[in-house]
Amino acid sequence: MIHTRSLLLSIAIACFGLIGVALYLQIGLDMLPCPLCVIQRYLFIAIGICCLAGAYTKPKLGTGLALMAALGGLYTAGKHLYILAHPGLSCGIDPMETFLNKIPTATYLPFLFHADGLCEDALAPWFGLSIPQWSFLGFGLCTLGLAWLLIRRAR
Repeated sequence: MIHTRSLLLSIAIACFGLIGVALYLQIGLDMLPCPLCVIQRYLFIAIGICCLAGAYTKPKLGTGLALMAALGGLYTAGKHLYILAHPGLSCGIDPMETFLNKIPTATYLPFLFHADGLCEDALAPWFGLSIPQWSFLGFGLCTLGLAWLLIRRAR
């Protein structure tokens, strides 16, 4: 049987690893993040932090907060996929990008949180899937693992 702490730590490591992959794509392959990509980065980091907190303090609270962030990530990645499926829509230069780029984290850590790209540029496949599809898959796996933890602990 998988222990709660082990699963929470595994999810946290996976989320931080996905942020590392995002940075590689941005810096190494010159794929600039769009506003929805930046929001997904915030949510992966939130999941990782909540899982770490849950692993070492109150598992139920950390798992619940991480699950809410994962569901928000599913919504954001789903919206990104919807925009890609409907070319007339865009999340390019709009108030959301301006707002995101003025948040203190974007000011102090622009390499991680500054939105410069367009959502339509995420079409380049990486191992057969687009970046938003990988993100949706990551959020989906986090959601399943976290929901399983909460259901298991409720019994």
